[in-house]
Amino acid sequence: MTEGVIDPTATLLEALDLAATGVDEFEGRSLPQPNGRVFGGQVLAQALLAAGRTVEDGRLPHSLHGYFLRAGVVPEPIAFAVERLRDGRSFTARRTHALQGGEPILSMIASFQVEQAGVDYADEMPTDVPGPDEVPSALDLLGTIDHPAAKFWAHESAFDVRHVGGSIYLGRAAEATGRQEVWFRSRGALPTDQLLHRALLAYACDQVMLEPVLRRSGRSWVTPGMSIASLDHAMWWHRDVRVDDWLLYVQTSPSAQGGRGLGAARVFAQDGTLVASIAQEGMVRFPEA
Repeated sequence: MTEGVIDPTATLLEALDLAATGVDEFEGRSLPQPNGRVFGGQVLAQALLAAGRTVEDGRLPHSLHGYFLRAGVVPEPIAFAVERLRDGRSFTARRTHALQGGEPILSMIASFQVEQAGVDYADEMPTDVPGPDEVPSALDLLGTIDHPAAKFWAHESAFDVRHVGGSIYLGRAAEATGRQEVWFRSRGALPTDQLLHRALLAYACDQVMLEPVLRRSGRSWVTPGMSIASLDHAMWWHRDVRVDDWLLYVQTSPSAQGGRGLGAARVFAQDGTLVASIAQEGMVRFPEA
């Protein structure tokens, strides 16, 4: 762990602890990032937590749809304004705008539901994936590299990230395929609050959602002149989730066109339970394209 970083998990939880500034209004701060911009997963998680603060107990988010509108600036606080769209017998809907300098950087709608019985089935987790203990971590791959981005992902990130079949941190994959499997787990233990765990899943997945686009196009994170940014994000939570237990992201990229690429993921608990599905489109541009 690098000097000055005591506990990445605790640092993240502090950033997600929003301050109430008015009726349905909150304020949050941002964690430092190697590129100096606000991390999209962070503001998405904060927007969901802000919405959740206005929802009655017993209702958890089952879906969100958000658009990343502008790049955020890390040193400036972020204001979160929640609009109460609907409070029904089973479902609650909220819209959250995240703003800096009075301008929206994210707009998100989330739906919450009281726990109810109903038909229950799910896809099965792939059986040919090695377990997390058999896969090298970002610390193993990047821990000795003297570069700000490498130091961040190896030491300062709140999540232990392990790519099955090799990462694309330092170079492109051997095969140009849109399939990717990644194990994720928070570096530290977390409270039992299910809203927090669902928000942290939104935070964590933004780190890798566009990687299948890079894999399928034969690129990596060190591609010279590449420009990449999240445009929108959709997420569905199917069942309770613990992000301090190992989760497997089974990812694909069905399409890329017009300077945009689509990433999709199914998220499984280590016991095979399907806990969430995710889709994200991003701007992905290369200098030769």
